[in-house]
Amino acid sequence: MLRQVIHRGLQSFFYKLGLFVSRHPVFFLTVPAVLTIIFGFSLLNRFQPDTDLESLVAPSHSLAKIERSLASSLFSLDQSKSQLYSDLHTPGRYGRVILLSKPGGNILHQADVILQIHRAVLEMKVNYKGYNYTFSHLCVLRNQDKKCVLDDIISVLEDLRQAALSNKTTARVQVSYPNTKLKDGRSSFIGHQLGGVMEVPNSKDQRVKSARAIQITYYLQTYGSATQDLIGEKWENEFCKLMHKMQLDHQDLQLYSLASFSLWKDFHQTSILARGKILVSLMLILLTATLSSSMKDCLRSKPFLGLLGVLTICISSVTAAGIFFITDGKYNSTLLGIPFFAMGHGTKGVFELLSGWRRTRENLPFKDRVADAYSDVMVSYTMTSSLYFIAFGMGASPFTNIEAVKVFCQNMCVSILLNYFYIFSFFGSCLVFAGQLEQNRYHSIFCCKIPSAEYLDRKPVWFQTMMNDGHQHSSHHETNPYQHHFIQHFLREHYNEWITNIYVKPFVVILYLIYASFSFMGCLQINDGANIINLLASESPSVSYALIQQKYFSNYSPVIGFYIYEPLEYWNGTVQEDLKTLSQGFNTVSWIEQYYQYLRVGNISATNKSDFISILQSSFLKKPEFQHFKNDIIFSKAGDENNIIASRLYLVARTSENTQREAVELLEKLRPLSLIQSIKFIVFNPTFVFMDHYGLSVTMPVLISGFGILLVLILTFFLVIHPLGNFWLILSVTSIELGVLGLMTLWNVDMDCISILCLIYTLNFAIDHCAPLLYTFVLATEHTRTQCIKNSLQEHGTAILQNVSSFLIGLVPLLFVPSNLTFTLFKCLLLAGSCTLLHCFVILPVFLTFFPPSKKHHKKKKRAKRKEREEIECIEIQENPDHVTAV
Repeated sequence: MLRQVIHRGLQSFFYKLGLFVSRHPVFFLTVPAVLTIIFGFSLLNRFQPDTDLESLVAPSHSLAKIERSLASSLFSLDQSKSQLYSDLHTPGRYGRVILLSKPGGNILHQADVILQIHRAVLEMKVNYKGYNYTFSHLCVLRNQDKKCVLDDIISVLEDLRQAALSNKTTARVQVSYPNTKLKDGRSSFIGHQLGGVMEVPNSKDQRVKSARAIQITYYLQTYGSATQDLIGEKWENEFCKLMHKMQLDHQDLQLYSLASFSLWKDFHQTSILARGKILVSLMLILLTATLSSSMKDCLRSKPFLGLLGVLTICISSVTAAGIFFITDGKYNSTLLGIPFFAMGHGTKGVFELLSGWRRTRENLPFKDRVADAYSDVMVSYTMTSSLYFIAFGMGASPFTNIEAVKVFCQNMCVSILLNYFYIFSFFGSCLVFAGQLEQNRYHSIFCCKIPSAEYLDRKPVWFQTMMNDGHQHSSHHETNPYQHHFIQHFLREHYNEWITNIYVKPFVVILYLIYASFSFMGCLQINDGANIINLLASESPSVSYALIQQKYFSNYSPVIGFYIYEPLEYWNGTVQEDLKTLSQGFNTVSWIEQYYQYLRVGNISATNKSDFISILQSSFLKKPEFQHFKNDIIFSKAGDENNIIASRLYLVARTSENTQREAVELLEKLRPLSLIQSIKFIVFNPTFVFMDHYGLSVTMPVLISGFGILLVLILTFFLVIHPLGNFWLILSVTSIELGVLGLMTLWNVDMDCISILCLIYTLNFAIDHCAPLLYTFVLATEHTRTQCIKNSLQEHGTAILQNVSSFLIGLVPLLFVPSNLTFTLFKCLLLAGSCTLLHCFVILPVFLTFFPPSKKHHKKKKRAKRKEREEIECIEIQENPDHVTAV
């Protein structure tokens, strides 16, 4: 009883709203247009891109950021950049280049050419306010001699060049991998500076026979000043230009350059590349909506309403964007999906209103017809819009740990609200004017008066075709002339009979089992998309660099800083064993390991604290080959006694080409050990900030949104039209969501922020299209389920097909944008539209004929009413036999 009261109350409210709009169409047409103009100008004036990629795509709250703060408080990360090697996430300003030899070549034989390029980088000048700055003015300086920090591979190349100049064979300069001995006696890790290495067979010291690639990084100082940052940016730009020029001069080498701004630039490049394609997409949607709203009947055809419906969503999106920028929002490329998301939901409301208009009686005044259409359509559209708002509102909540997802969901909430307002106001006013033209018998395209049938009969065939208002097809018994719409006609005369045929149903069941199998198989293979190149333009320098880097420099993981942040008895044998256990399996760059070896070689005993620290400070750290370890130890002095209060070492693990995933596994293994070991330590690498619990962070929004929608549907079980409608809706949405999730995984789509946003949208897109179909079915009073589903498809199938076809056709231009982000968007939205269409037109029409709700009670009621009517007629005939005789 309660649900009928609520439903009738809502219908009555929207009937009055429709009447109000139909009586004041100019007002409801003007207000949205003025809002769009106001906020559109703010969009042009306040547009600003977001340049902080870390704050956008890295988890906002993670243990890695706390560990970074703690590590930075102990040892300056700016001074540690050269040791804490990271693939693509190096902090601060830098320039990096990979030099690749031709297939079969040895890059070490081209030491002279590489050093020429290196000198060109060092001598490169950038001008700022009349002053010339070179690398030596901007570089990170070493603490011990205040010289620029350079990769150790430069020293190896200089040794090779000198050997070549002195007529020595390069074989006499022994280069080992991954650790090599430098000229000054230092042992250096070059695993990330030398790539594509082939070792000398059976070599005990892992001598290098040949190598394909060399990677050199130039680190710039970061003082935190705007001027320094601006000069650094100019230097990076010049560096990339120089590398391009060097590529032209040295055709025997392939050069791939990367700078700190490259990732953001290539992330933003997607938006620049997609501008033209989005306009093409809009044109295709406009064309599809216009054609699908047309009929042969020039009076009842509504091509301009389809066109104006799409334009309604466009101007509401412009208004939403203006509000976003007025509230100091910053644009990022993930927001490219909002126009497609808003269009998919908004045009559904447009086409449903158009279908609702066609279901109204033609003999009513046009204002009453508009009110009837609102009463029929706006209840379900309000429900689906509310669920959109709830889903994306949950995604914008503090539970979401990725800023890009949160910003997108906030914008989507504003877009949904404005879509709803613009559809019942702006588009509703357009519907009023179109209805007035129809009532006054004006042509739907030329807006001229349609001549009478007698006048048309005297005109040529082409004129009759253009001015035909359907009078030839209509009859006195025909209640709905709109049934001649080509989609309506196709569904009624052909498709409905075919899909409900008893011989088709087994094949549909088999098709669904195949669909479910592939979906389940895909759901078991989900990968997290922590790799940043998933969001970049596919043909960008950053992606090319990352692919080469992954191919030739993925033998070792990023360098993990191992920070011991409490005083430790390093001279204790137990502690030494614990440290050895923790670093087991890693290639270590460690002062502790070198010091222990120094003591063993010199046969020096340091079994107590005073001896250990005294020899460390007075002897070991004074040696030229060990002086650089001073940066890895923090001493404190209490009276005459020295203490080691903190220290660090570096761990590198052997990895395969899937370096990032293995780095995450290393982090997950090392971090729990810090809680159970007696040694108090933290581990850190800049890459961890982007990958720490990324899988959980990125999946949380869709889980929360799904839970929110499920909770709402369950709580409204007895407040909606029919509880079974909600039950079937939950099953349908779950099937579509799991199908999209599984199939996109099989289509090589990872779980990044774009695919998660698409999954949230899929929940709502499925509800948007399945809900009207299901609720119409469960409320139908026909004799059989088959007849009920036929009527449901006939009533809502046209709007569903119009919307999904417009949506899918609008996605096609995204295929031609050379960007990984748009490829992901295209794949996910294509699957969302296809799976929804499959369920609405194939799976649900068949499965609803097997399962509840039953229609037998409706049949019994109709039989009882018919029997009662027959009895009444018999009584009337018996009482008035003369009437029978007269008849």
